[in-house]
Amino acid sequence: MSEALKQLIGETQAKFKADAEAAKATFESRSALQEGLRTEVSLRHHQLTVDEPPALGGTDSGPNPVELILAALGTCQEITYRAYATALGIPLDNVSVTVEGDIDLRGFFAVDDSVRAGYEAVRGTVHLESSASEEQLELLRGAVNAHCPVLDILSNPVPVELDLKITQTSVEAAA
Repeated sequence: MSEALKQLIGETQAKFKADAEAAKATFESRSALQEGLRTEVSLRHHQLTVDEPPALGGTDSGPNPVELILAALGTCQEITYRAYATALGIPLDNVSVTVEGDIDLRGFFAVDDSVRAGYEAVRGTVHLESSASEEQLELLRGAVNAHCPVLDILSNPVPVELDLKITQTSVEAAA
């Protein structure tokens, strides 16, 4: 697998260097609130249930959105470590990530408008198993942190635009 992945990365880099437009992609998430706070999400051909724990009004039928942010960062780090270790020829036997986020729920519940609704801090630990030198692993760490998409999304402002589309319902239908 390692050699096939290395070849795929090299071919993809060459393709994108030759044609920058070919590197542009759009990912899509479709979701709909079901019952209570439970939401069903479609990502490509994958389905995911998102919900809140009972203490926050949900039924705990899936992770909540802020937990998914932590999972996205951890898994993106793992994938990026594997890809760059392979591309750089750095031995990597295993990679796992633990990520924690601190949130003050007064922001979400509109208790205090001076408290942000999202995480106040996110921290993590990347666990590597490797026979590589410390210097090689620091080189790998630098490459990963410079190119991890989710780390970039969380670390730098991203323009976000959320349009509102309203479908009017009749008073009888709502009753």
